[in-house]
Amino acid sequence: MLYKFKSKAAGDLIMLEPNGRRVLEIIGKDAGPKGIILPEEMPAAIAALDAAIEREEAEQKAAIAEATAQGQVPPRFGDVSLRQRAVPFIDMLKRCSAAGKEIVWGV
Repeated sequence: MLYKFKSKAAGDLIMLEPNGRRVLEIIGKDAGPKGIILPEEMPAAIAALDAAIEREEAEQKAAIAEATAQGQVPPRFGDVSLRQRAVPFIDMLKRCSAAGKEIVWGV
């Protein structure tokens, strides 16, 4: 399944199901087949994504530092980080928030 996010203020954004579901869960939305993000919800969604990105990066740095301190091989993480996956969505949220337009998916 794909998530296709649409808005009148930004181009369509397509995400694979696991990535779209994760982003929607982070911002507190039901990751169902259809949904909407209203302009008044967007600042909180941006803040939630920024916090999740910072938390993920801090956890990865801590894991690397701990492994290095113990003389172990530092862990490898996924090839694509949450930051890389979320930045286009955050950009869409910012554009739509500024224009006062909602984001929908599954319609």
